[in-house]
Amino acid sequence: MLPFHRREARAEPGPVTTEKAPRTEGTKFQRLKRFVISWIVLSWKDILTLAITGIASLAIYQTPYAATRNFPITFDASGDIVYPQFAYPSRGWIISPSLSGVLDTVIPIGIMALAQIRIRSFWDFNNAVLGLLYSVILGSLFQVIIKQLIGGFRPYFLEICQPDISLASSGHNTTGLNGVGFHQIMYTVEVCTNPDKGALKNAMTSFPSGHATTAFAGYIFLFLWMNAKLKVWSNFQASYYWVAALLAPLLGATLMAACLTIDQAHNWYDICAGVVIGTVVAFMVYRLNYAAIWDWRYNHIPLRKNRVFDYAFGAPEVMERAVFVKKLGWGKKRRGGRRWGGGVGKGKARVGSNASSATYARNGSTSMDVPPQGQVMPQGHGAMPHHGHGMPPQGVAYPEPTTARHNGGGQYYGRGENMV
Repeated sequence: MLPFHRREARAEPGPVTTEKAPRTEGTKFQRLKRFVISWIVLSWKDILTLAITGIASLAIYQTPYAATRNFPITFDASGDIVYPQFAYPSRGWIISPSLSGVLDTVIPIGIMALAQIRIRSFWDFNNAVLGLLYSVILGSLFQVIIKQLIGGFRPYFLEICQPDISLASSGHNTTGLNGVGFHQIMYTVEVCTNPDKGALKNAMTSFPSGHATTAFAGYIFLFLWMNAKLKVWSNFQASYYWVAALLAPLLGATLMAACLTIDQAHNWYDICAGVVIGTVVAFMVYRLNYAAIWDWRYNHIPLRKNRVFDYAFGAPEVMERAVFVKKLGWGKKRRGGRRWGGGVGKGKARVGSNASSATYARNGSTSMDVPPQGQVMPQGHGAMPHHGHGMPPQGVAYPEPTTARHNGGGQYYGRGENMV
């Protein structure tokens, strides 16, 4: 069964491409030079946009705070502030914004780079790194715009503000919003005595959490990438330690976001908003760079700008490769030309077994189907038992007579790659 987003098969037998046939002549340096030039031609617009987006995020964050917010100030008989939600002490941040940005990019890129020792795919590494940067920078731009236009008080705001409500009656009330509301307890930053305008602005831009946004934008992207490369949720039962490894990015993002409640740098709702923004952006960007998100047949395949990936016919040269796990046919190099009749994850691949994961992806869970266009069905392959409609039960594939073996009990079993 085809993925729900690509159910209708294409009429043409193969993927559409706009790239020219690669030139193989020349020295290694010349071939490398041509490859680098072609990569720049394909990617320069995205890289330029990425740089512009990053610069825009920094520039917007430096602009003056746009909103005018009120905060409550009331005192008891001793002169103490009664409303404590903004009266926490300013303890400094456990993780600074710059360090957070470094951790959210360097660690995932390092993991992706180490994995390439086994995956050995330039386009996978290219899509993974650029996708991670897209996710982090796009999420940062999104949250910075909200910070500047909406914002919110940090729990330690009054510690930074050092308010003096007497200023409201001595000419510091240009907005007319000081000493207003119920019992006239609401004031603005016009009554703050701290001369550091940068610190005041930072104390008023708590919503949403930038730490949470970048952490989840980076580590959720890494989570999706690791799931695709490890095939944790696939057509076989993955090892427990892969599941544990897959949870590591989620744990890292959660710790990085939640630690800001310890030093009272953020309110809980600031963090929740950042989590939602980062997660949504990560999912969007991953699907931009890879053929699927959850569909285990395709989610490891990096997409190309100048080549259409055909979900109906598949691409046998990448369906089995570009993954980290090496198990039950996954992660094995394609041998013996185009294969059909079986698929990835259905036993040990053999030379000349005519088993292609593209056919498996096309058929869903069965390996018995029409061979790729231009190929002839092997002798004896069409003779299959009838089950009411002349087709095998769903999920069952019958072996070829020439490859079946007798088990001594009157039953025949085919090779592993022909059985589901």
